[in-house]
Amino acid sequence: MKISPKKLFLIDGLGAFLTAFTTGVILANLEAHIGMPKNVLYPLAVIACFFAVYSFWNHLQMVPNWPMFMNIIAIANLVYCSLTLGLAIYHRATVTSLGFAYFGLEVVVVVSLAIFELKTARTNSNG
Repeated sequence: MKISPKKLFLIDGLGAFLTAFTTGVILANLEAHIGMPKNVLYPLAVIACFFAVYSFWNHLQMVPNWPMFMNIIAIANLVYCSLTLGLAIYHRATVTSLGFAYFGLEVVVVVSLAIFELKTARTNSNG
């Protein structure tokens, strides 16, 4: 599947915005059902907001060296997933099955996107 880099930055930005909203608003209000404390969810949401701004900015700018910027967001996404999994494991005593299901699904989606971004950046930086 071929997606333009401009569209890929847009997809990443929309996904990061959705993650920020879901984590900081919806999950924070469902803390009793998810089990992840609000003081963990809010910083994760703030990080996702920064990622959204970064990706939207790159979508709008599309500079010639965009592969470098796509690599940056892809690696940041992978670090975010590692952080999310680490926090879910750290709080495993309180995180519910529903919480693990949500965070697991989020990680699968974001890691898949990050791999696609890395491949897109590599393909376009090699010629």
